[in-house]
Amino acid sequence: MKKRLICAALIAAMVISTSACGQMSSTEKMDTLFADPTNGSTYKTADGDAGDDGGEAIPEAYTAMDRTAADGEGLTVEPSVNTAPVGDATIDDPTDKDLPEAGQLTAGQWSDNDNWGFFSNLVTSGTISFPSFGIDPTNRTMITVKGKDGSAVANAKVRLLDKDGGQLWSAVSDKNGVAYLFAQGDKEAASVEVESGGKKQNFAVEGSSSGGEQNKNKAKATEMEVTFDGSGKLYKSMDVMFIVDTTGSMSDEMLFLQSEFTAITKEIGAADTRYSVNFYRDEGDDYVTKCSKFTSNVSDVQAMLNKESADGGGDWPEAVAEALTDTMNADDWKDESVKLAFLIYDAPPHDEKEAELLKAVETAAAKGIRLIPVVASDNDRDTELFGRAIAIATGGTYVFLTDDSGIGNSHEEPIIGSYEVRPLYNIIIDVINSYKQ
Repeated sequence: MKKRLICAALIAAMVISTSACGQMSSTEKMDTLFADPTNGSTYKTADGDAGDDGGEAIPEAYTAMDRTAADGEGLTVEPSVNTAPVGDATIDDPTDKDLPEAGQLTAGQWSDNDNWGFFSNLVTSGTISFPSFGIDPTNRTMITVKGKDGSAVANAKVRLLDKDGGQLWSAVSDKNGVAYLFAQGDKEAASVEVESGGKKQNFAVEGSSSGGEQNKNKAKATEMEVTFDGSGKLYKSMDVMFIVDTTGSMSDEMLFLQSEFTAITKEIGAADTRYSVNFYRDEGDDYVTKCSKFTSNVSDVQAMLNKESADGGGDWPEAVAEALTDTMNADDWKDESVKLAFLIYDAPPHDEKEAELLKAVETAAAKGIRLIPVVASDNDRDTELFGRAIAIATGGTYVFLTDDSGIGNSHEEPIIGSYEVRPLYNIIIDVINSYKQ
């Protein structure tokens, strides 16, 4: 069965010199949703209804699809916008010779941090529960750091401390001066330390609540706005990383990634942006993780990406923990840069990796790396909640493929509010642009 071609579109992002991360191994819904592509984009409510919001126009290619096969077989498309050649990508399935052009995959986007009331109600009602693979994003302290003149203090180091001064969480404020901090388990926050420009200042946390048995079914929230004596600094540079599951079920995603990488980078640019693409499979496969250094040379990244193929796997969980450990601890993240990491995947981590996963996510948050999960087809609820947990904990956003393109297998509908269905290509570009400073 084919998988959701979703993620691949994004990953086509980039890589220059590949270096092992140290984890090498031996061994349809193609309905009338786009009936009037000139009339704007569409959105879906929680119950799946579609509507028109007068947004951006859907690419012309959507109207040219042969909709005779729900799983994407026999799909033919007229030339569309934002296309790039697939290059020397290997196509194992002969039915995939006529690949859809770039811009076909559809997706949605959701931020639990921006919709905390909705998220809190889901947790309180028992509709969803955490921790997810060792990560609990339900006890959140949101702090907005402003200077004496009222301006946002960007890229400040912000630490959540207990009553003894021990660190519970560390994060980096975004361009709006906002940082999200999370107490895990039964820990209770007492103060927040802000550091920037050589100055350091502590602020008491008022009205915070601990975790523990009595609060396990509640999402807690403390919001603070503080005036900091120092100032922040905006970063012009960006480091954009793609972390891709390359097990056998991800072959469609890989092909779309290979076809759209160059188009994405042309929109984002490379003057102040570096890219890295990293791959992972699982124990017993040809490799567990395969990593690359950051580079602004898009041609080299495209060439390396085109050499990669999807293979291996077997059991349901994959080496997500190992991939996050290696990539979040990479030594070439630029200190003064906006940092984004897209995790493109369709399967959860292994259950016994909770401690390693939490440590990797803590490392990402402390460095200011925003994790952006992109969930492909055939995922389950655990895979969704893991993605949402790491996005919340690092100030990222949750991206997921939808069935609206008619490509690949079915995608499980996430438990969220209304969202807009858009080409994945556009969502990836907009996500990157939204974090630019």
